[in-house]
Amino acid sequence: MKSYALVDSSEPNLMRDIFPYSMPPRVRFDHRLFAPSPPEESYITDSTFRDGQQARPPFTLRQAGELFDELHRLSGPGGVIHHAEFFLYTRMDREIMDLCRSRNYAWPYVTGWIRACERDLKLAIEARVPETGILTSVSDYHIYLKLGSTRKKISERYLRVVRTALDAGIIPRCGFEDITRADIYGFCVPFAVELMKLREESGMDIKVRLCDTLGLGVSYPGAALPRGIPALVNAFTRDAGVPSHLLEWHGHNDFHKALVNSGTAWLYGCGGVNGTLYGLGERTGNASIQELLVEREMLEGIASKFRECEASGTRKSGGEGCGAIPGQDYWKTLPFPPQWGLVGYQ
Repeated sequence: MKSYALVDSSEPNLMRDIFPYSMPPRVRFDHRLFAPSPPEESYITDSTFRDGQQARPPFTLRQAGELFDELHRLSGPGGVIHHAEFFLYTRMDREIMDLCRSRNYAWPYVTGWIRACERDLKLAIEARVPETGILTSVSDYHIYLKLGSTRKKISERYLRVVRTALDAGIIPRCGFEDITRADIYGFCVPFAVELMKLREESGMDIKVRLCDTLGLGVSYPGAALPRGIPALVNAFTRDAGVPSHLLEWHGHNDFHKALVNSGTAWLYGCGGVNGTLYGLGERTGNASIQELLVEREMLEGIASKFRECEASGTRKSGGEGCGAIPGQDYWKTLPFPPQWGLVGYQ
């Protein structure tokens, strides 16, 4: 494998040729083409209780329990929805997590979500979660302008937190925040390579989540980094050595591409795709888990629990069957039109 060194700098690279701010972000093409390389197993992960929670007033305990039950039903016996992530900061956060964990479902299993600092990691250790997301922002917008650091210093900080998590027996899931505005080979790939070294040394898995924080990713063949998803996934699977089953995509819908970008990530080698129930999420939302189930079925021909519920009519009637949330009134409180495809209550 080729060696990639972290490129440190005293000043941020804000890529103003791509992100001029006087017009929509530009799509650059370098005409490098990659063959689709789907993972052996594709799966879904959930952020309803983290990213989805950020989009609305706090869930009540009853709502959280019903939503988690919905995730379990949609996951099916094969565990298509691997895990759900939860905030750990407030008393209500912990009560919601403990309530969902008390269901004792195999799928999805309960994980945490924290920032990359020792104080937050202590919360994950106290909560005894087997795995936690760790916010490891990777763009210079975040590293220099938001965190007031440098690439070298922030990489060292992230790696220190990851080592501590491993020592505590917790699987780290590193969220490469704002990756579609980041220097892929100057920071992201070298950082991922260091994570894979730690994985080998510790004998514990380390997961990498590619976070398209502003929904800037594009699915076009030949689209250049950092926005081209085929090139982006290839950089991690081939050049950083991240196995497909440990690589995950997290997309936002700012430019109405959350679903197509998620499918593209699967197609080019991401094992996991992250979403939320009904697409609830910060700002414009995330990929809808219901839509992801159908997208996965179209790509792989594997029947989904969501389509079974559609066929039986239990979801739309608000009944208690597979995939239903009790009560039609709840559907009407969700922030999408009643005619919205797949999930509108009409």
